[in-house]
Amino acid sequence: MITAMLSRLMILAFGTLYPAYASYKAVRNKDVKEYVKWMMYWIVFALFTCAETFTDVFFSFWFPFYYEIKVALVFWLLSPATKGSSFLYRNFVHPAFQRRESEIDEMLSHAKEKGYNTVLSIGTKGVSYATNVLLQTAMRTVQLQQQETLSAGSDQNDGLSNLASHSSFSMSPRSIPEPPQIDIADYDEDMESLDNEDEFIAPQQPRRTRKTTKRTSRRAD
Repeated sequence: MITAMLSRLMILAFGTLYPAYASYKAVRNKDVKEYVKWMMYWIVFALFTCAETFTDVFFSFWFPFYYEIKVALVFWLLSPATKGSSFLYRNFVHPAFQRRESEIDEMLSHAKEKGYNTVLSIGTKGVSYATNVLLQTAMRTVQLQQQETLSAGSDQNDGLSNLASHSSFSMSPRSIPEPPQIDIADYDEDMESLDNEDEFIAPQQPRRTRKTTKRTSRRAD
């Protein structure tokens, strides 16, 4: 049995690489007959690839001999004896495209215009978004710088104000100790007490003088 990997390698080698080289030879030799032959093959093979994408999902895991049928179909399209690609193109593909050619062309033109407008609008939105992001980033950086400068200035002002407050506190008169206050009433009382003592001591002075005079008189005698 042929596995999925082996069938993929065989289709890649015999269904893609060999027809590509044969098409190159037809273009180089300017052989119109071979050129038309391989152009029909590529159109049919493109349709085969599109169909293969869906059949691999829905039929590969339950349909018997699925990968063998795929490899055999590619050889049938490629073989010059069977001319399978020419047969399918002339009998099915060309008539179908011919009937719906105008519709396909209109749909493609509409898709191109819509795609162009879509790409243009997406590009414009992308440019505007990038510009807004850059402007916002620049504004944020400027605001951060301003905040940093303001914070640095406020810190300096706080330091100066603290220094001034400390200096004013050290030079304020409150920091100098005040002299003790003397109560005038107490001073008057002290003076009165001194006067009384003088009065108490003053009468005793004459007695001392009398004794001294007696003593001096006795000594004189």
